[in-house]
Amino acid sequence: MADSHTALANGGNSTPGRVDGRTARAERTRRAIVEAHYALISEGDLKPTGERIADRAGVSLRALWTNFKDLETLFAATDALLVSRQEAAWTEISPALPFTTRVDEFCRQRARMLEIVAPLARAATIKQPFSAQLRDNRKRHIARVRTEIEALFAHELAAAGAGRAQLLDALSVTTTWAGWSLLRDELALSTDEARATMSRTVTALLVTAMATPM
Repeated sequence: MADSHTALANGGNSTPGRVDGRTARAERTRRAIVEAHYALISEGDLKPTGERIADRAGVSLRALWTNFKDLETLFAATDALLVSRQEAAWTEISPALPFTTRVDEFCRQRARMLEIVAPLARAATIKQPFSAQLRDNRKRHIARVRTEIEALFAHELAAAGAGRAQLLDALSVTTTWAGWSLLRDELALSTDEARATMSRTVTALLVTAMATPM
């Protein structure tokens, strides 16, 4: 009777330990696959095959596609890992700080965030035209930055009057991957040089908008 009561208490399952163990193993496998995908891209393998991902994760190719039904689900999980790493490196900047301090701290933080995203962004550029998930990932990253800009530079954006939306768009281009890729990959600037250029551009955009009657 004790055994039957235990089974009922466990929802009719008399082997919860086995179920929990299988769940934990499945989670470890999924995590290993996502980390392998992330690591390969970070090391410069911008189009890792399923075979290379599985080998790096220490699992079979069958296990890879059992845990991820297609590349889109793997792209979503890898982006979640990227976001978690960005969040660990992100610090809140007070909108009450002086203007020049806000610009400097914001651009330093954007440089850190963009260097974290850089390998995956380069890899995504190759497949974005064919992947709805990668396009969605990009839109969400841009939306987060725009929200941060609106909070940190609310006063300056308000001062732009009718030009607010255009100013926000310009700041978004300057401080997201589109602008950073041009500075780092096309102009071959160092991280510090690219950050300084970003800071100069952000400052010029905000100061000009505040000084221009609307």
